[in-house]
Amino acid sequence: MRPQPLLEVRDLEVAFRRTGDSPLVVVRGVDFTVPPCSTVALVGESGSGKSVTALSILRLLPESHAHIHERSRILWEGRNLLEFSSQAMGALRRRSLGMIFQDPQGALNPVFTIGMQLGESVRRAEGIGSARQVRQRSLELLAQVGIANPAARLSAYPHQLSGGQQQRVMIAMAISTHPQLLIADEPTTALDVTVQRQIMTLLRELQRELSMAILFITHDLALVGEIAEEVVVMRQGRVVEQGRCSEVLVAPRHGYTRALLTCRPTLGNLPARLPMIDDQGDLTPARASSGPRSSGPLPVVLEVEGVSKSFVVQGAGWRRSRFQALEPLGFTLQAGRTLGVVGESGSGKSTLARMVAGILIPDTGQIHFPGRGAPGRSGRATQVQMVFQNPFASLNPRFTVAQLLTEPLMLQGVGTGARERVELAVRWLERVGLNERALNRYPHEFSGGQRQRIAIARCLTVNPRVLICDESVSALDVSVQAQVLNLLRDLQDELNLSLLFISHDLAVVRFMADEILVLYAGQVVERGKAEEVYARPRHPYTQQLLKAVPQGIPLSAQGEE
Repeated sequence: MRPQPLLEVRDLEVAFRRTGDSPLVVVRGVDFTVPPCSTVALVGESGSGKSVTALSILRLLPESHAHIHERSRILWEGRNLLEFSSQAMGALRRRSLGMIFQDPQGALNPVFTIGMQLGESVRRAEGIGSARQVRQRSLELLAQVGIANPAARLSAYPHQLSGGQQQRVMIAMAISTHPQLLIADEPTTALDVTVQRQIMTLLRELQRELSMAILFITHDLALVGEIAEEVVVMRQGRVVEQGRCSEVLVAPRHGYTRALLTCRPTLGNLPARLPMIDDQGDLTPARASSGPRSSGPLPVVLEVEGVSKSFVVQGAGWRRSRFQALEPLGFTLQAGRTLGVVGESGSGKSTLARMVAGILIPDTGQIHFPGRGAPGRSGRATQVQMVFQNPFASLNPRFTVAQLLTEPLMLQGVGTGARERVELAVRWLERVGLNERALNRYPHEFSGGQRQRIAIARCLTVNPRVLICDESVSALDVSVQAQVLNLLRDLQDELNLSLLFISHDLAVVRFMADEILVLYAGQVVERGKAEEVYARPRHPYTQQLLKAVPQGIPLSAQGEE
């Protein structure tokens, strides 16, 4: 006899009210169960309804904007949570439910110390009144989630912790309630591959230790295969497939599930182009590439010689120290080639990118752009441009797309007037897969993938020879990521563009890069041709990075022979 499910979601339908319009249904007919002490993964891309489903379970949706249909039921040990009073639901959240949010930096209050925020959770969850008891319990929780020197961390502010440490604090706050169910909403999306591995291991250990169930929300099926027993695949607010992970990942029945498994690059599968997901959620086969790249000698477009960088760090009181972010290093980049730079947060990747882009000045060494090309190509902006990780933050929200694309042209003196500059902007929009209808719209009116396309188009308006991609696809869904990666490949072939591609996702770097530079603590620990570094990594740190890559998808599901 199977035990009673801890959580049952039955025919969940959620709609958001819109002024002067009919309600927008964002979740429809969702059914799944979470047994005690098990892990169920909720998988889908942005807009699939994953987070809305999780917030519905916790009753955290704003009642003034969201409406859950009367026929929907969310059963907790057989009782319908939708019938609970606010007080009863609050008590259940403090006693039995925990939540880990995707962005710990956004979830933690920047003006309060870790001790104040964790202590508040402890007091609310356990009813402890004594400050000494609260501090002791907080120290126990930080030690339980693997934070070194927890006493020192209690007095730290969120910005003084790394991303992985911030997420561990969020986990400590979540388990302070001794939850029977922990809802983890994309808890590792923005983390380095090794930190991601640590968080996944921690969740499994805490699950065994606390005998809790986990509802794990993600868009990465490779993670699902490592942590979950059951998987529920959602698209556009509906469940399209669910079942045992061992069955769904090996023999997916729905086209959308097969597409999610196939469109993400892997370490073992290296196609010329990535297949993409069409509007119906099915897989669109990748069209053939433009042909093999030239193997002969190519002109060098970027020379980095012995550059280094350090920063002054404020210590306790008036003390200051100098932090060496990047030791002296050098490399060259050829026309039409991609140099992949990998390493964890703090390894010096972004510091290197900002020096090449001219945002930071090196302490030592020089950066050259040999053979500057056609007359009029003067200044750093016409040599190198940078695509940042977050397109919404890098695009001025008060500018239309037309303003965003014509401003660089005006600053560089390209075009004889406003009309010609707008015509050039339209050409670049078309090259990145958009059209002139986007000109009068603002960044918030586009999806994440479309915003990144606009950011790429803005960089290319001044015809740079080198394009720096600093984690430019790490926050995108796998299907959107495939579109942007294919776009970068196409533009590289068409424009003979050179890429400095920075990422913590080793599978993505493997797909894009011709050569690899591995950074650790500001030093180059390994470099070489991409296929050689991945096939025969020499340095222990490179080996560690490769071992940490999620391997939850069976080879048969990746299209391997």
